[in-house]
Amino acid sequence: MATYQDVLVVLDPSQQEQKALARALELAEHTACRLTAFLSIYDFSYEMTTMLSGEERESMRQAVISDRELWISELVAPARAKGMAVAISVVWHNRPFEAIVNAVNQHQYDLVIKGTHNHDVLKSMIFTPTDWHILRKCPCPVLLVKEHAWPSQGKILAAVNAGSEQPHHIELNKRIILQAQAIAAMLQGEVHLVNAYPGTPVHVAIEIPEFNPAEYNDNMKHHHQQAVADLAAKFAIPTSQTHVLEGMPEDVIPRVAQNLDAEMLVIGTIGRTGLSAAIIGNTAEHVIDRLDCDVLALRPDAQVLAP
Repeated sequence: MATYQDVLVVLDPSQQEQKALARALELAEHTACRLTAFLSIYDFSYEMTTMLSGEERESMRQAVISDRELWISELVAPARAKGMAVAISVVWHNRPFEAIVNAVNQHQYDLVIKGTHNHDVLKSMIFTPTDWHILRKCPCPVLLVKEHAWPSQGKILAAVNAGSEQPHHIELNKRIILQAQAIAAMLQGEVHLVNAYPGTPVHVAIEIPEFNPAEYNDNMKHHHQQAVADLAAKFAIPTSQTHVLEGMPEDVIPRVAQNLDAEMLVIGTIGRTGLSAAIIGNTAEHVIDRLDCDVLALRPDAQVLAP
């Protein structure tokens, strides 16, 4: 099985528990990948200290960076003692997501792992603006994690769009399934496919008297069931591990993930920027905002782990 070679682990100094690091160390135990513990820091007050010279301000920044490097060294010391390869990178940057994307572009990391914040009342994950920016712009897969350990024989849920014949959807389905199978093989788990399909367009049923909504629903359901069955067969996934349900993806996928008690959802995300991102968003973002499991997000052109 091919493995991740270089993984960027995003640390969060505001959290006592470093979920991303814990998950990365689990991954390293399975794949012997190289880890880089990464932290982006910035303090505007250091830039505004006009009484100091440029050299003095730089000296203050380096002192802060050195302090954070020492903190990270203590975090990774047990892993290093076990022989794991863990590098440390602390950068001074006022936009964390840009620092992360820059690091990926510069060093060609295979995967970014980042922890999420929990909402104590909703018992779900909260995604920060930094998370959304990373999902939209990171050129490699992004794994957003919660605090639990990966159990053996867990279920990996792959969200596919099997009903589409567009080339980029076909290719993305392939990448998603390959990624899910690689993770499942690593954890001795099983892959499930989930596919949502739309219900009857209400406005069409009202405006066209001869429109038969029951027939439309049956045809749509059959089309997606057959498409998912064909896709599953290509990757030797049993039909008992496929889930084809009517509804919006943001409703169907979280429900299936919860019913399966899935450990991870693998989903594709087509990044948008600018006004379209603010107004439209995308399906992946609507889905993962309602999940309580790890999320592995792939862009169509992202690198992919193959079994």
